[in-house]
Amino acid sequence: MKLNTQDREAIGKLTALAKQSGLNVNGGMVCRTSSRFCFGVEHGDYNGTELFGVGTDRFIWMGYKPNKTNRFRFYSGNFSGDGVVEFECGDNPNPRSPEIAKTWGRFAYGVDYILRREGFDLREGVDAVIYGNIPGGGMSRSASLTLNLILSVLEANRIRVEDKFRIADMAQAVENDYIGSPCGLLDQIMILFARAGVGVHFNPGERSVNYIPFGNDVHDFRIVGLDTGTDRPGLENSTYRIRRAECEQFVSLLQKAGYTIQNLANVREDLEYREIMDKFSSSHPNLCDRLKYIFFAQKRFYIMLDAWKRGDIATVGRIFREDGHSLRDDYKISGPELESMCNIARTVEGVYGERILGGGDKGASGALVAVDSVEALSKAVDVSYPKRHPEYKDKYAVHVFKMVDGIHLFDGVI
Repeated sequence: MKLNTQDREAIGKLTALAKQSGLNVNGGMVCRTSSRFCFGVEHGDYNGTELFGVGTDRFIWMGYKPNKTNRFRFYSGNFSGDGVVEFECGDNPNPRSPEIAKTWGRFAYGVDYILRREGFDLREGVDAVIYGNIPGGGMSRSASLTLNLILSVLEANRIRVEDKFRIADMAQAVENDYIGSPCGLLDQIMILFARAGVGVHFNPGERSVNYIPFGNDVHDFRIVGLDTGTDRPGLENSTYRIRRAECEQFVSLLQKAGYTIQNLANVREDLEYREIMDKFSSSHPNLCDRLKYIFFAQKRFYIMLDAWKRGDIATVGRIFREDGHSLRDDYKISGPELESMCNIARTVEGVYGERILGGGDKGASGALVAVDSVEALSKAVDVSYPKRHPEYKDKYAVHVFKMVDGIHLFDGVI
């Protein structure tokens, strides 16, 4: 694979980081993992819905080389203040330890911990340097990093895992069981299975992935990320955790009331939905709002998917926008900076739809935009966003994405 400009620059940074940290990765491998853009259903993974999204061209790159010892040594250029994270294979702090809560190294510890728990015999340590340019919040930096670490450590130990779903499950376990982040499987699936130019449709009930090309050969739209410049805490410290707990609480209440469901996505029939809303709207209005989002998001999902297959980006964008309104009003997962970006985008002709991305609170919003309107959107953000949020005037950014492969290994480039 020929290196593009972004890869060349990143590999140059990895080379500089190796010199800066004293780690020897010369002649090693580079693993590149993408970000992701979810078309639907945000927050649907832990509620049992089907999912659809694409891999996007903001990445994490890790240059690594087996070091012929039993020690891991990692250095992140994005978190250089943590220095070299170094530990012996199998010698990890306890899961969710306070001592690792504020270091990126918890992901490296967690990967070693989970791989060993899964029965993998890791005997080969690595020296590794890491650099990423994924916008903060909403584009799945943590899932990308975790997948990168898992794939690189397995490759360095000459261990092949053919089952991609097992890889995704282990990446989720690193965040759920070791770090304490209550993430679902959306991010891991969308990155691990992503292919250039097509969408990834995940059916959790069937544990299946289908690739769906956009139905029009002329892609007269762009996927745009609107990074608010805000720092979002990990999901374990965000409203995401509260919303997941609320949904699980409602499932438990409904089960006790005699409904045979395992998650909120199982409520699919109009009659059953109206009956639940009638019974619980007075006593549990917030929980009913969470169900309202999931119930109608599922209906919108299939309309969106059909529109994607037809190449009808206007309908895809309309659904994207409607989802955003419901995430704001019913799921109540948004934040002021995210909504400012959405409000600005709605003023620009040629923006088909916009909404928040990912876990919510902070981070990034996203938009689907006609090719000829991207520059107008960028200018509108430059004019309006710093006035609304001057504290982020030097931190926000507008990113235009391509649909890319989620995983790529480079050999002989470092």
